Amino acid sequence: MDLGTTISRTPVTIRMAWIVASLLFVFGSWLIGQGAWIHVKALAAQWLLQYAWQETLTTQRPVKPWPWADTWPVGRLIVPRLSINQIILANASGQSLAFGPGKVGNKKFSDDDSQGLLLSGHRDTHFSFLREIQQGDTVTLQMVQGDWLKYVVEETTVLDSRTDQLLSFSEVATLRLITCYPFDALLPGGPFRYVVAAKAVASIGIPQTTTSAMPNAEFTESGFIESAVLRLLTLFIH
Repeated sequence: MDLGTTISRTPVTIRMAWIVASLLFVFGSWLIGQGAWIHVKALAAQWLLQYAWQETLTTQRPVKPWPWADTWPVGRLIVPRLSINQIILANASGQSLAFGPGKVGNKKFSDDDSQGLLLSGHRDTHFSFLREIQQGDTVTLQMVQGDWLKYVVEETTVLDSRTDQLLSFSEVATLRLITCYPFDALLPGGPFRYVVAAKAVASIGIPQTTTSAMPNAEFTESGFIESAVLRLLTLFIH
């Protein structure tokens, strides 16, 4: 009786195993698809942000990258040694930081290098490069007016948001880049922040390394993209 019962249940056990395996395969494929979709959205967003930035430089007014965006480009961040080229967004809300680093506070982005600026970004995406930045590295900002400000990294430090003042703005010509810390933390958030402080050294023309440092240099070419393509790209941002 026991043997017969075992034999009769074996096909059922195998069938259940196949069902479970199939479900796991489908679920795994869905996860892979979701990951790929996220990358597609990120790529489409960067194209639209670059286009909006070029329109901003041309018109000298805020241009949203897509109609329902709650932010817009206010500058460009270049770190030549690390081949970093990123569009800076008008605020540092959670939704904005999903697409790029954001400006913290109400200070206006301008070609006045006497003011302090504070930028924030996620440690595992746009500001992951901060772990590689070194003292003496050059950081360049392009402003809406088209001018470039050059900064040199002076120091990096780790602050505790529970006890240290992170949002103190001064008239000193400094640029601070802030992200969560540690970089390899398993959980998001946490009280610690990694801060890169850079001092303004000059207003310059277009950096020699800008084109080579940015994979999207073709965005400076007029008429490179059709309006139909722009409309298509906006479909990926929903």
